[in-house]
Amino acid sequence: MSERIPVGAVVGPTASGKSRLAVALCKSLSGEVISADSMQIYRGIPIGTAQPSQREMGNIEHHLIGFLPLDQPFSVADYVKLAERTVNEVRSRGKFPMLCGGTGLYIRSFLHHIDFGQAVGDHAFRTALEERWKNGEGDLLYRELQTLDAKAAEKIHPNNEIRVIRALELLKSTGKTAKEREKESRMIPSPYDCCMIGLNFRSREILYQRINERVDQMMKQGLLEEAEKVFREAKGSTAIQAIGYKELKPYFEGTCSLPEAVDCLKQHTRNYAKRQLTWFRREEKIHWLFIEDYPDFTALCQAALHIFETNWGADKG
Repeated sequence: MSERIPVGAVVGPTASGKSRLAVALCKSLSGEVISADSMQIYRGIPIGTAQPSQREMGNIEHHLIGFLPLDQPFSVADYVKLAERTVNEVRSRGKFPMLCGGTGLYIRSFLHHIDFGQAVGDHAFRTALEERWKNGEGDLLYRELQTLDAKAAEKIHPNNEIRVIRALELLKSTGKTAKEREKESRMIPSPYDCCMIGLNFRSREILYQRINERVDQMMKQGLLEEAEKVFREAKGSTAIQAIGYKELKPYFEGTCSLPEAVDCLKQHTRNYAKRQLTWFRREEKIHWLFIEDYPDFTALCQAALHIFETNWGADKG
């Protein structure tokens, strides 16, 4: 087998400072950031998806952020293809590819080179499912998915028409569950040698405080107006189900106050952070850095750089 391609990754829960660390590492390693966030892909909704600003990007090239129209479907397979192409482009410029994000499924699928080639579609079957959904059978379709592939259903919101139908379509076309398909694809050796750094907190309360402060800042930046735009322009889009938008819907419908909606958003974001940590703890080769262990950001960066240098030595490809 040919030598594997070195790739860096900074992962962790929301509001942990992943983007800041990834940018700092790229400045030291002559790298470019490749986002691994399932919501930051969408164009026109930078606040709720916490897309880094030009200042936060720090003159480092960023990829796979804010490029997709709200009404356009996007799958894990789409991400893997784009990420593979982007890594090749980054390396062709003599730069180091640095993944950064909190969508564990994207990162795992890319790094483990999960093969989606066998996941062919069935247009007639999909059309029939779409018709059933339009006729009010969405709940029934989701229950069917729970029965046939409970693990896949756990990762999909019951109201996410696109993903529910796609999961059922893949079940029919392959005859295998998502876990079975992933297991088969993992038999193909990954072309990537990834050094993955995970950001974490020894005190969960510190993370929760940062999440609450981030939500407050988003509201000041105009999250409410952005959410109105999403509900107006992105009907049927995955973006509607994103944390930061769905929690504000009851406020727009007049069924709760704005403070109640914001409190719900904070709680859901904290719950999401816990799920992210649970996911990344399953990664066998992750190097955890606990924020409180370092006196300042410079010390954190030095620790991260040391991990990269230890992993590859002076040569990172």
